[in-house]
Amino acid sequence: MHIDTLPVGPLLTNCYLVTCPETRAAILIDPGWKQGSILQAIEARAAAVQWIVITHAHWDHIGGAAWAAAQTGAPLAIHEADLPLLRRKGGADAWHIPMQPPTEPGRLLVPGDVLEVGALRFEVLFTPGHSPGHISLYEAAHRAVFDGDVLFRQGIGHTNIPGADGALLARSIRDVLFSLPGDVTVYPGHGDPTTIGEEREHNPWLAGV
Repeated sequence: MHIDTLPVGPLLTNCYLVTCPETRAAILIDPGWKQGSILQAIEARAAAVQWIVITHAHWDHIGGAAWAAAQTGAPLAIHEADLPLLRRKGGADAWHIPMQPPTEPGRLLVPGDVLEVGALRFEVLFTPGHSPGHISLYEAAHRAVFDGDVLFRQGIGHTNIPGADGALLARSIRDVLFSLPGDVTVYPGHGDPTTIGEEREHNPWLAGV
């Protein structure tokens, strides 16, 4: 499994291009900004993007979604509970951030869905709290979870924003992410990767969770 981490936009949101080496089928996760590095990575991998998946619909994770869909022809996938946020451009207007309205999704994801991308299998995990319809993608064979803004290295997602719920976020981490094996690598929406085991043991925001 090839993972290209592409920090994009003013908040350096991690956009991930994950490519199956056998088939060159790929998934694009959280294209948060219209940025050439995304297309360069796709071209370098000779990747055929099958899905554009949005972990959650805040502006810094969807800012390049319409552009990426037009460039690749791939459909957008998102959880239904974040559709209202998507249609409001993720709050971009409130921050006076010019953004092309995202395309309507081609698939509404539900917990337990599996997106097959070549030989890769991404299971949809429901991890709300930072947003109402936040999801994570778990690729079990390669011990990897792409979790947007739920769990970071030594941090957790903000809950002092509209639509967020701190207690729900804590349950998503405790009951969903922390149920994964400790050696699973966490690829977050911002910053460096970590592991489930590392955060379970040492994340200062999660003492007692």
